[in-house]
Amino acid sequence: MADVFKSGFIAIIGRPNVGKSTFMNQMIGQKVAIMSDKAQTTRNRIQGVLTTDDSQLVFIDTPGIHKPKHRLGDFMVKLAEDTLNEVDAVLFMINAKEGYGKGDQYILDRLQQVKRPVFLVINKIDLVHPDELLPLIDLYKDKYDFEEVIPISALQGNNMTHLLDELTNFIPEGPQYYPEDHITDHPERFIISELIREKVLELTREEIPHSIAVVIENIEERQSDTVFIQATIVTERKSQKGIIIGKQGSMLKDIGKNARKDIESLLGSNVYLELWVKVRKDWRNKESQLHEFGFRSDEY
Repeated sequence: MADVFKSGFIAIIGRPNVGKSTFMNQMIGQKVAIMSDKAQTTRNRIQGVLTTDDSQLVFIDTPGIHKPKHRLGDFMVKLAEDTLNEVDAVLFMINAKEGYGKGDQYILDRLQQVKRPVFLVINKIDLVHPDELLPLIDLYKDKYDFEEVIPISALQGNNMTHLLDELTNFIPEGPQYYPEDHITDHPERFIISELIREKVLELTREEIPHSIAVVIENIEERQSDTVFIQATIVTERKSQKGIIIGKQGSMLKDIGKNARKDIESLLGSNVYLELWVKVRKDWRNKESQLHEFGFRSDEY
């Protein structure tokens, strides 16, 4: 280990679907956050840990800040806002292709209360012409005094090393909070449930909104090389249940097959995955069910 070791916590914040989870996974080098082109994919603060010889950066992928429409939405926004004054630095990520929008102003207004340095990270620069970046940078710099502005492409890895160097230079000397082989602070059960949820969102596209939760009922090793996992996909309406199951169970089978591949990669062993689908009407507005599914807030 180096003579001087640095460590810090860095929050990633931005409108839904600006690429925060893609950024997190690219930076860590392994999937710790689920990715979807649907808004508000991330529901919990997901910590990704990057450890080098001389530093440890803990990235916190917050839910996208948006105007909430239900109690789950309230939970997600409060979680994101509470994170901002608990970290060493904030990455405010925007989508270069979409540019400035009302949702960004909503976040910028909240950043005025933040007493931590904020870096503007312009993601998806591979989707725009370089000439379009300067006016965009000037527009945002007029609205907030950013520590630095760094354009990147999280998907292609462009300028990620530069961003990492800047963050490493910025963070203070500190302890190594996690063992060097840790890439996230979340237990395997949580990651497994998120991988299953990702496949539901991926395969059902617009037919299933964010009214699903995945509950891991049981995980056990019954054989030396196989892990048996039983999980329930919870949705709000019978019609959604029918879509997730599909004709003669075809959709549920595809969800299970795709999720199993990622889970096997995560666990490094064979996986037998058994899925059920249950209806819990309006669960996103019921505090007891939000708690049961792992969404907790001191404000509830």
